[in-house]
Amino acid sequence: MTIAQLAKEILARAATGNLDAQIRDVTHDSRTCREGSVFVCIRGERFDAHQFISQVVEQGAVAIISEQAAGEFSAPAWIEVTDARRSLALASAAVHDYPSRRLKLVGVTGTNGKTTTAHLIDSVIRAREATSAMMGTISYRIGNETATASHTTPEAADIQRLLARAVDAGCRSAVMEVSSHAIEFHRADGLELAAAVFTNLTRDHLDYHKTMDSYFNAKKKLFDGSLGCAPKVSVINIDDEYGRRLVSEIEGEKITYGLSGSADVQTDGFNQSARGLTFTATTPAGRIEIVAQLVGRPHVYNALAALAAGLALGFGLEAIALGIAQCPGVAGRFEQVRVDTDPGFLVVVDYAHTDDALGNVLQTAREVASAGRVITVFGCGGDRDKTKRAPMGEIAATLSDVAIVTSDNPRTEDPEAIICDIEVGLKKTGKDYIRMTDRREAIFRAIEEARRGDIVVIAGKGHETYQIIGSETIHFDDREVAREAMTEK
Repeated sequence: MTIAQLAKEILARAATGNLDAQIRDVTHDSRTCREGSVFVCIRGERFDAHQFISQVVEQGAVAIISEQAAGEFSAPAWIEVTDARRSLALASAAVHDYPSRRLKLVGVTGTNGKTTTAHLIDSVIRAREATSAMMGTISYRIGNETATASHTTPEAADIQRLLARAVDAGCRSAVMEVSSHAIEFHRADGLELAAAVFTNLTRDHLDYHKTMDSYFNAKKKLFDGSLGCAPKVSVINIDDEYGRRLVSEIEGEKITYGLSGSADVQTDGFNQSARGLTFTATTPAGRIEIVAQLVGRPHVYNALAALAAGLALGFGLEAIALGIAQCPGVAGRFEQVRVDTDPGFLVVVDYAHTDDALGNVLQTAREVASAGRVITVFGCGGDRDKTKRAPMGEIAATLSDVAIVTSDNPRTEDPEAIICDIEVGLKKTGKDYIRMTDRREAIFRAIEEARRGDIVVIAGKGHETYQIIGSETIHFDDREVAREAMTEK
């Protein structure tokens, strides 16, 4: 593709310079700019990419995309656009020959359940097609090649590059988590989705979105065509109030799911144990027995979402059920920590970092523990939504027999100040709780407290292997610390 063709494809305001040069790649990161790249200048909170123009030209950039005219800048070609972030997405899609048109791509969004649902859908795809690609909170994977994820949803250029590689690797379908931040920053613009899945919407990210309506409207863009085109099929949880609202506000083909009798894909009951779930699902294609290696009511919804997404992709019920059954537990999602000897109690690590997610996890823990106690270790991240801190404290105290409040990733906030915010909710219940700022000490205390039949829930960080304190990132894995404490007990 030439620069002239790209400028036309992204509806540029103007294009000047050598427009006949061939393009090899598109990037907004000066460190990855190479011979034949188009460099997109984005103004961020900390950096203005225009300051790197001379550097990327020396590295071989053939054109610059910017919201401003070339002015005093010198570059082989200059493409002036209205929105640099949107142009980054559209240009990347064009240069990589629109890979989402050559795949059946499923996008999964919502507050809770995105990661597990994406893993279940990926397993369904692999059961049907032998290979797949997946992008999400934990990792990015093409076939059996995996890389650690830097964002829930990669930057636009990375998405298109990964999808193009997936096509080249022989993948016919792919699944990706789509965060509200990614939608608002145009990372998902230009994607053509075979299906989009809405899991639920609960309080989170209000430090950015400010209101639940704003948060909902960001998610809605994945379904209403705002990002370029609407998905072929929308898969929506109608047990969620915002899911029902979404169904009423969008057009096109929809498959609904839930535990309610009006859903297209539903179940009227389920059985669970510490080993997993079983239930019978009713679908437009018939009834099917579902077995999942996942624990808890929330995962019934995730499995139903995967089942509905499989139907949206045109897969048969048997292949879908096989994929769900083959999906192992997802890292940091009600993940059981095990040691060589049976300690007589369960220890579970979960990523739950909102009040709704924490409530779901603790309710599941109480059901699994049956006659035992629930001991909870939790905290809240710094420099993030403060409105969920007190509600998380209240839920932790309400649903736990022993609640231990500690640090999560305090970032640049004072850990003690974060805990004070959480204590507003803890104190509201009138129940006793333990305050231990050091997370390692808190985990050791919880396991020291545990007796036969109890369940210890370590919530908030899940799969993360680090803790961010100030500007420093240190190695910290809840699972490793819990295993050490269990071994020493």
